[in-house]
Amino acid sequence: MPLLPTCETLLLDLDAGVLHITLNRPDSRNAMSLAMVGELRAVLAAVHGDLSVRAIVLRGAGGHFCAGGDIKDMAGARARAQGEGSADAYRALNRAFGSLLEQAQHTPQVLIAVLQGAVFGGGFGLVCVSDIAIAQEDARFGLPETTLGILPAQIAPFVVKRIGLTQTRRLALTAARFDGAEALRLGLVHFSEPDDSAIETRLQQVLGQIHQCAPQANATTKALLLAAENETLGPLLDRAAEQFAAAVAGAEGVEGTLAFMQKRAPKWAAE
Repeated sequence: MPLLPTCETLLLDLDAGVLHITLNRPDSRNAMSLAMVGELRAVLAAVHGDLSVRAIVLRGAGGHFCAGGDIKDMAGARARAQGEGSADAYRALNRAFGSLLEQAQHTPQVLIAVLQGAVFGGGFGLVCVSDIAIAQEDARFGLPETTLGILPAQIAPFVVKRIGLTQTRRLALTAARFDGAEALRLGLVHFSEPDDSAIETRLQQVLGQIHQCAPQANATTKALLLAAENETLGPLLDRAAEQFAAAVAGAEGVEGTLAFMQKRAPKWAAE
C-alpha cells in the first residue's frame, strides 16, 4: 500500500485498489490553487510505481468539480511581478499547472474524472487528461479565460488533443458554456448521466471493467497509446512488439492464458 502525503486541499480514500481523490475547496468551487496543484502532484508521484492502485477517481466536493484557477494566486503573482519588475511569477504559476497536466496524463493507473457542477478552465484541462470521464447532464463546461483577458495557455494543447482543433477554436474563442450532453457529443466525456445515483452506478461499472484488466498490461497499453500520438510508426511498432513478447512471457501473460484455458477469472480480477 502506498504511503500517501498529508493534504489540506484534497480528501484521499484508498479502497480496494482504487484511490479516490476529492478536490476539497468547496467555498471556491474547488478552484485550483498552487497548493492544490502541489498536493495533487505529490499524490500522483506517491502512487506512480504502485500498481496495487488500479484506478484513480478524481472528483470535487460540494457539488462542483473545479471552477478553474485560483484568482487569489493570480493576485499574489501580480504583486510579486510588480515587486520584481518581471513576469517570472506569472510564468511559474501558469507552468506549474501544465506540469500537473503532463504528470496526470502519464500516470500508469486508469484516471477517471467524475464531473458535476462547474468544470471550467483548469478543471476542463483535468478532464482532458483523464482516461475516462463521467459527467452529470447538468454539469457546466467552458473555457472562460478570454473573458478575463487571459489565455488557456497550459490547457489548450490538451483540449486540442481531446476534442480536435476546430471545436477547441470555437470554445476557446467564444468562451461558450455547455452541458454534459454536449460534452458527450464533443467527445470530451464518455458518459453523461442524469443524476448522482446514475453517476455512481456508471462509476462502479467502469471500475468493475478495469478490475478485469491486468494492471501492468493496462499501464503499458496506456503508455503505448499516448506514444502513438507523437512517435514515428516504425520504431513505435518495433518497441510494441518487444513489449508484447515480454508481456506474453511475463507473469500476467502466463496467468491470463492459464486462466482462459481453465475457464476461470485471472487472479487480478479477484483482487
